[in-house]
Amino acid sequence: MAAIIKRELGSYFTSPIGYIYLAVFYIFAGIFFYANNLSANIADIEYTFQSLFTIVLFVIPLLTMKLLSDEKRQKTDQALLTSPISLGSIVLGKYFAALIMFALGVLITVVYAFVLSMYATVDWMVVLANLLGLLFMGGALISIGLFISSLTESQIVSAIASFALVLLLYLMDTFLSIIPFDWLKNLLSAISFYSHYTNFTYGIVNLVDIVFFVSMAAIFLFLTIRVIDKRRWS
Repeated sequence: MAAIIKRELGSYFTSPIGYIYLAVFYIFAGIFFYANNLSANIADIEYTFQSLFTIVLFVIPLLTMKLLSDEKRQKTDQALLTSPISLGSIVLGKYFAALIMFALGVLITVVYAFVLSMYATVDWMVVLANLLGLLFMGGALISIGLFISSLTESQIVSAIASFALVLLLYLMDTFLSIIPFDWLKNLLSAISFYSHYTNFTYGIVNLVDIVFFVSMAAIFLFLTIRVIDKRRWS
């Protein structure tokens, strides 16, 4: 699995994808930090993390669109599938490579927290909770993007489909106000990414929220393995 992680991490920097992701994330994170903290003279970094929810949803497809679809396009997937590495190791290797890449973007928020600490008292437990929230949510979204990438050989289709799905997740809370059925409203509220992420931004590390994101990641990683396994025997 370590070889897969190393290979995938290297591929991010031998193509424009890694640089584009980091540039987009850093630019928007910087804008949010300036607008929510520096310009407003507010020390609570939770406002910046709440704003980052939106940009995270839209940059995840950049990280996942090529993970498996590119293997199919280049016809290298058969060589990978017939290697002595297990399907689980292949999928987890690609998953953790994308998660590490995602973390490289997220860690810029630690720099912002240190900048704030020079002028005001920073609650580092809140910062830590927000970091955990971003990583857990990002991990769940990456697993979804990886699953979609396993369904097509086109990076563009993979990116668009992932973008459409995360957009639906983003708008899910908006739909709650117009849904007349309580059972459906409760169901959508229970699987709302924003609701589970918001608790972290307040410095609350809730086991329920962690289990939700980990479960979502596990479900889609399992589905990805099943898709690849089916292709192996087809």
